[in-house]
Amino acid sequence: MNSSRFLLWWDRVIAMTVKELKQLFRDPVLLAIIVYFFTADVYMAGNGIKLNLHSASVMVIDHDHSAASRELIYRFRPPYFDLKGEISGKKEAENLLNKGQILAVLDIPEHFQRDLLRGKQVAVQLQVDTSNTVLGTLATSYATEITAGFGQDLAMQQLGLSAGQVDSLPVIEDRHRVLYNPNQIDSWFMSISELLTVITILSMMLPAAAAVREKERGTIEQLAVSPLTPLQILLPKVIAMSLVILLGTAVCLFLIIIPVFHLPVKGSIGLFFAVTALYVFATSGIGLFIATVSRSLGQVSMLVILLLMPILLLSGAWTPPEAMPQGLRWAMAISPLYYFIEMGYDILLKGAGIAVLKDSLLGLTLLGLVFFSFGVWRFRRQFG
Repeated sequence: MNSSRFLLWWDRVIAMTVKELKQLFRDPVLLAIIVYFFTADVYMAGNGIKLNLHSASVMVIDHDHSAASRELIYRFRPPYFDLKGEISGKKEAENLLNKGQILAVLDIPEHFQRDLLRGKQVAVQLQVDTSNTVLGTLATSYATEITAGFGQDLAMQQLGLSAGQVDSLPVIEDRHRVLYNPNQIDSWFMSISELLTVITILSMMLPAAAAVREKERGTIEQLAVSPLTPLQILLPKVIAMSLVILLGTAVCLFLIIIPVFHLPVKGSIGLFFAVTALYVFATSGIGLFIATVSRSLGQVSMLVILLLMPILLLSGAWTPPEAMPQGLRWAMAISPLYYFIEMGYDILLKGAGIAVLKDSLLGLTLLGLVFFSFGVWRFRRQFG
């Protein structure tokens, strides 16, 4: 008797899941959004956003026109800087910076070479457009390194030290070893980050849209008075949308991220998909809650955006946890994306296994149970 009830229970869940998939595939607009998110959106994020300085436009005000000033100017060259030429004065420089036509202006003072040869300290001004904080900071850092190298080379020449003598001097070398992404390829980080964000958006939006669609068509009341339990009504929506999201994730990985950006997957693809399925289950509970307080797809979209921002800001994707205040670090524990990002990067780039991921898996599982139970409780309270 119990086995027959169990089979009947799952037979109803499977039938409802098939129904949800059929309804989804009859919605061309929603399908187009899903395809766009998993293909073009991830491609543009990986191919269009750069976190390293590349061909930053710089112009020069050279008041000295000496061999030393030309040598310093020559060092601002590709691939980091793109020298656009010389301008006459500060007003023209400010005008170009204000219009955003160049990123920086190098201002070399008069008597630059003469003062250097006399052993005097000489200041070189670099005006930087920091409306884009990341590029402005990078340009300042690279320019500081270039001028420091120029000053060191000039000091060695004045001391009459040859290359062999310089090599024999005691020197402290700062050697950086970059792990997991030694060439610091931006597209690896950005494409994975965008994929995880897309999964977050769709795992909240699709179950909520499926439930609200029932409201708009007036069928939710029919389901509520049917022999189906609230769990049998909501679980198929989560299962169906999870299958769609997993399929989209596979398409994105094997057709965009790996072949286009040449991402070297170090870990288990199967483990990544298992973690993704758990994450979709966890965040779908938020989507079910959104469905209970929404009456239209427009309201669903607005609430998804409203809840997405704190989830993103507390995930560690934009700001490392170490740079956050202590209170926000504690708040990160309630962001499911925080655990997903930790596990996603660890699996794909570091080759981590379950032994390394156990703490994040436990945290995500507990959040998923809380969110999903809350969503089902809200639905039962609304239509029970």
